[in-house]
Amino acid sequence: MTSIPFTKAHGAKNDFLLTWEDEAPPAGREAIARAICHRYTGIGADGWMLVPRRASGDADAAIQLYNSDGSIPEISGNGTRCAAALLIHHGLAGETVRIGTGAGIKTLRLLGRSGLEFEFEMDMGRPTVLDAAFELSVAGGPREVALLNVGNPQCVVPVPNFDFDWRAMGAEIERHPHFPNRTNVSFIRALDEHTVEARFWERGAGETMSSGTGSTGAAAAAVARGMAQSPVTVKTPAGPIGLRLTDSAYLTGPAVLTAEGQYFVCENVLGCLKQP
Repeated sequence: MTSIPFTKAHGAKNDFLLTWEDEAPPAGREAIARAICHRYTGIGADGWMLVPRRASGDADAAIQLYNSDGSIPEISGNGTRCAAALLIHHGLAGETVRIGTGAGIKTLRLLGRSGLEFEFEMDMGRPTVLDAAFELSVAGGPREVALLNVGNPQCVVPVPNFDFDWRAMGAEIERHPHFPNRTNVSFIRALDEHTVEARFWERGAGETMSSGTGSTGAAAAAVARGMAQSPVTVKTPAGPIGLRLTDSAYLTGPAVLTAEGQYFVCENVLGCLKQP
């Protein structure tokens, strides 16, 4: 029987399973991600992340992230904070952590720590607003949305409230023909000039309690559309995420290490591992 060690962590209730890269099977990782992240038959998480123990170039570590459906995203802001917390906890990084992602190297600064609870400010990079007022055809009629790239694709939908089936709309927009590689979706409403409330539908994971890149896109879209001014607090179902938009987007948020264990790979996944 094959077993895979993991540490479970969450960044504002966006949860991940982290495994040292040298302890993960070299093949079948997409299938493993689907199995280990399953909420009922696996450990349960929004994503599975492989973290090397050694520095990579200018980075303390270059991580590989799999969504719960086995797909590979460019970056997760919340997940990257969790990786930084793991590295610091094991003495593999200092108070400034540089992590390689599919969207480049991201720098995180430790703001505070209490045991296994960490608070970071993370440089998310400069958001690119592709179109602040794009008309997207969806079921029920066209919607004006903002299209951005924050290291991964974001579609931000301004709404007056969340009293509609935004999950169904998020699933529809994620796979809309306009997005051949799919997209992350955020629904936002302004509360005041420095606060927006958001709901998230993430590409490859579905509904999440929060999202680092989604919060970055939500804040940047709100500023671009005149709904808010920097700094912006994004109120998520998991709590507030702070964004400071200057030359770059600086996100302040938590990362918490919650558990360690072994995942026993079931026979159907082993079958996938044996395939050429």
